[in-house]
This record gives sequence, C-alpha cells and structure tokens, in this order.
Amino acid sequence: MTTSIAAEELPETRKREQRGWYWYDFANSGFQTTVITVFLGPYLTTLAEKAAGGEDGFVGFLGFDFRAKAYFSAIVTISVVLQIVIMPVAGALADHTGRKKELLALFAYLGAAATLGFYFVSGDAYVLGGVLFIVANVAFGAAMVVYNSFLPQISRPDERDAVSSRGWGFGYLGGFLLLAVNLFLYEGSGIDQGLAVRISLASAGLWWAVFTVIPLLRLRNRRVASHDTTPAQAVGGSFRQLGRTVADLRRYPRSLLFLLAYLIYNDGVQTVISFSATYADQELGLGKSVQITAILMVQLVAFCGALLLGWLASRFGTKRTVLASLVVWTAVVGVAYFLQKGAAIQFYAIAFLIAIVLGGTQALSRSLYSLVIPAGKEAEYFSLFEISDKGSAFLGSLTLTLALQLTDSYRLAILSLVIFFVIGFALLTLVNLPRAIREAGNEVPARV
Repeated sequence: MTTSIAAEELPETRKREQRGWYWYDFANSGFQTTVITVFLGPYLTTLAEKAAGGEDGFVGFLGFDFRAKAYFSAIVTISVVLQIVIMPVAGALADHTGRKKELLALFAYLGAAATLGFYFVSGDAYVLGGVLFIVANVAFGAAMVVYNSFLPQISRPDERDAVSSRGWGFGYLGGFLLLAVNLFLYEGSGIDQGLAVRISLASAGLWWAVFTVIPLLRLRNRRVASHDTTPAQAVGGSFRQLGRTVADLRRYPRSLLFLLAYLIYNDGVQTVISFSATYADQELGLGKSVQITAILMVQLVAFCGALLLGWLASRFGTKRTVLASLVVWTAVVGVAYFLQKGAAIQFYAIAFLIAIVLGGTQALSRSLYSLVIPAGKEAEYFSLFEISDKGSAFLGSLTLTLALQLTDSYRLAILSLVIFFVIGFALLTLVNLPRAIREAGNEVPARV
C-alpha cells in the first residue's frame, strides 16, 4: 500500500508537489464551469426540444423516453451511475499499482478528448452530445479520484485545510479565465451563437489537456508494497480491494457517517451548480450574457470565498464552518424558488451568496475526509468520496429528473433540493470528528 507523507521528505520537495497539484484544479475547472455550469445544459436542452418538436415533447435515449427539458439532468444521472461503478475501481487500481500519475493522465486526456468532441454536436445531434458528456464526466470523476488521493501524500495533517482550499481556489481562477474568454467569443466576436457555443465547449477540452501537463511533471508516484503486479493482476486486485474498502467502512462508523453526510449535502451543491444555467435560461428567461457574467462573478468570488472559509475554519473549526455554509445553501435554494422572471439583479444576488460558500464547503469537506481515512488507502477511499464531487450528483440529478418528469415545473424541481442540505446538516452534526480521526489512525489537528 501507498503511505501518507513521509516525515523525512524535505519541505521544498513537498511544496513543489503542492504547487504542481494545484494546477490540476486549474486545468479541469473549465470543464465544470464552461461545460457543466454554463453552456451544455441549455444547449443540449435546446437540441432535444428541436428533436422533440417543442419543449413539451419527449426524446429517446438508451431506450428511455424523457421530456426534452429533463434530458440534461437525465444524462447527468446516467453518467453518475457509471461513475459509481468506475471510480472505486480507478481508486483501488491507483493504490494497488502505485501508478497514480499514469492513471491521472489516462483519465484526464480521455475526458479532454471527449470534451473536444462537443465541437461536432449541432443540429438535432442531442444523442451524440449525451454520449460525449457521459464519457467526459465519467473520466472527469475517475481522474479526480486519483488527483485527490495525492493530498495526504503531499501535505501534513495540520496543513490540509490550507492546501485543499488553495487548490480549490486556484481552480476557480482557471474556470474564471476560460469563461471570460468564452464570454467574449459568445458576445463580442460576431461569430454565430451556435458555433460560439460549440467552440466554447471544445475549448474546455483543450484547456484541460494543456494544463494537465504541469501536475504530471511535478507529482511523484510512491512505492507500494508489491512491485511484481501485472496489469491483469492489478485489475483483479482492484476489484477485490473495492470489496475490502466497502467492508472496511464498517470498522470506521464515524468516517462512514461523515461520508454519508457529505454525499447527501454535496449532491445538493453539485446539482445546484449544474442546473443553474438551465434554470436561468428556461425558467427565468435570462440571456446567455447574464448567465455567463453571473458565473464569472461566482468564479472570482468563490476564489476568495474558498480562502475566507479556510481562514474561518482555522479560527472556529472546520466542522462548524461547513455547517454554517450548509445553512446558507438551504437559504439560497429556498429563495431561488421565488426569483422573478427576467430579474437579473436577483439572479446576481443569489449567485453571489453561492460564491461565498461554494469553494469552502467542498474544499473543507475534502480536507476533513482526508483525515478520517486510513493511511495507504487514499485512492480507494477517495473513490467513494468522488461519488458526489465536481460534476457528480446522482441523487440530486435523479430528483430533478423525476420532478421535471412528474410536475413539468422548474421551480418545484429546484425547491426539491432543500432536503439534501437539511439532511446533510443533521448527519454532519452527529459526527464526532476527533474520534473518527483517531479511529482511522491519524493525528488530530488543533481545530476540526
């Protein structure tokens, strides 16, 4: 098994890896902002509505019939179901072989290639768009499993909150820069809007591919216990290890409770992020320029918000800070139900509140989780964590799909997400974090 950070590693070596590690957040955030949050949902919904003959029509995909307006949330659900199967295997394989850099490269470039393929999605090719998104999102999730598993190996327990928050904040900076370029392309270049959307979607794949080079050059593989594992043995071992991971969770009931709380409340976070542009477009009637500038503001403010919540965690404790952020999320979703059509100022205001807590909620949760998992099993345990991470929201997207299928109402669909934050808050309150950290065999930081 791999080990957590070695005490004898030089601080300069550790810092160099941390700086390289930040760049993968920078590289992949364009996929979440440009593809998931802004362009793909409204674009694929429009293509599906054209194919269905109207917004109240139905389209077929993989043998199912969906309302055209529910198509995007449906393919998100399908992609996350596949992530649930693939990500634990990817994590176990990373721990079993120790070849984390190679696996990070494999999944990152598979996802980037699929994202580049969005350039060819036009007309009524909603099926092609759905397939490409599923491939890209599954690869995105698998790469994040491997990426996050580096965190315990490149940072000490007392610096996890800061390192995780910096990575998340740097990611928002990357998402901001690419989206700013795409705003100019969409609004100020004179290019046909359909073509501008396709170029913007493809640009996220190029951005992802180019900046992934930096972490691949900086990060290092750690040795594992066995050096004679063949690829076939590694794959077989990964499945056996996955079974052991699930079984091992029973030995860490408080870690399991934290994971359950996170999976629930972060499902709500991810669904709000992925659904926001579609809600603004289809229900509020806001133009693409309003949507993009609002998300740009979110990226910029979220960069500061991640650092702010990291600072608050150092003063008041990480768990308390995350709980406070969940109160804000609950309020945001409740208020979203009452937003008026065409009210851009209201949309900007709610986007600002989201930005304050967005990065911190996720970064601090990642840091806490790294403390409640046993050393040497980082990737396999993070594969379970990634079931609900960037772009991944099985329960949330399924809830949205069912709400839209049954009620045909975007407002009721968005309101249904309140339950995720309420339940997540209640479960996280019950977690005894210091005891969970000790049970996992890790050092308890001064404030958790």
